[in-house]
Amino acid sequence: MAQARNRKIEEAVVRNEGETPQKLLDKAFAFAFRGLVYAQIWEDPVVDMDALDIRPGNRIATIASGGCNVFSYLTADPAEIVAVDLNTAHVALNKLKQTALAHIPDYRSFRRFFADADTRTNIRVYKAHVQPYLDETSRRYWEGRDLVGRRRINGFATGVYKRGLLGGFIGLAHLLARLHRIDPKILLQAKNLEEQQAIFDAKLAPMFDRKFIRWITDHRSSLFGLGIPPAQYDALAGENRMADVLRARLKKLSCDFDLKDNYFAWQAFGRGYGKGADVPLPPYLQEANYEAVKSRADRVNMRHANMTDMLAGSLEKSFDRYVLLDAQDWMSDAQLTALWTEVTRTARPGARMLFRTAAEPSLLPGRLPDPLLVRWEYRPDESLDYTARDRSAIYGGVHLHVLRN
Repeated sequence: MAQARNRKIEEAVVRNEGETPQKLLDKAFAFAFRGLVYAQIWEDPVVDMDALDIRPGNRIATIASGGCNVFSYLTADPAEIVAVDLNTAHVALNKLKQTALAHIPDYRSFRRFFADADTRTNIRVYKAHVQPYLDETSRRYWEGRDLVGRRRINGFATGVYKRGLLGGFIGLAHLLARLHRIDPKILLQAKNLEEQQAIFDAKLAPMFDRKFIRWITDHRSSLFGLGIPPAQYDALAGENRMADVLRARLKKLSCDFDLKDNYFAWQAFGRGYGKGADVPLPPYLQEANYEAVKSRADRVNMRHANMTDMLAGSLEKSFDRYVLLDAQDWMSDAQLTALWTEVTRTARPGARMLFRTAAEPSLLPGRLPDPLLVRWEYRPDESLDYTARDRSAIYGGVHLHVLRN
């Protein structure tokens, strides 16, 4: 079974038409992607929900990743969310969140478990309220050990957002910054946007002119920790040096949104959500949404599958909303066509599709067959607005398509 799971990940990532060195890099990324990548998803759920215009009764098909967006969508009262992921760790994380919502008895304990995620009390809560109800596969994952011998569930006692591929990457970035006598946490001391800009210009921006930083980020494997495979690296860089692209994206994260409203900045510069009642949190972790999210948690249907296969097994006209994250950046033309064939077949009238790209433009024109592409109306002005408003600041484009009647 493990071999089959790993093969599916390789099928999604490895470019068969590529040269041998390219294939080797793709395989290396596929290997890295087998474990926990994202303890927190890096797409903005507020932007998602504005773009998707989720209505009560809608059925949503989405890639799960870390699950923050999946459970945040519940605030909009959909009938069902079918969440898929090829990564077994992400499936286990979503199952953990769903079980915790159903059985942890109060908001304070739930918030401490997933927002603070750094206290021994969480392990007692897990044993008392989550472990007895968690499915066997997910329980084996969380009670098993990672590559360095740590029990995975203990991440919620020591800081789960410091774990996983992305958590390790952010930790390494902090280490490199400190070696250059810069503490990234200094940005969190800013009181307003003007101070954020000043700190970025004085402390963070010059890092990307360092020869070592420019050299290391020129290597495609350097961004594996961001969950960026070689194919997406090329799209992200375009004709530019990667260090310059990363500086521009980090500037948006640092300077375009007030820290009081941007939990992505807290994760990047503080390696967690921060403490206190007023720190920004994803919608599913906010106290005002707790009862609604808790009561609707059973509407999440979590599946270990890829999107195309899940949709191929679904009825015609059975979904209203689709979220592909940035998965299409990894796909060949044949994979894109197979996916959009199933999306179009299963889409109800007025269906909405949202996805992100590393580069700014949409990747569909010229790659998706015209008979499929013309079925969907692209919303360029709205897409530009959503891109500008996405607080995670990682992606070049957020793209909205609406099914033509």
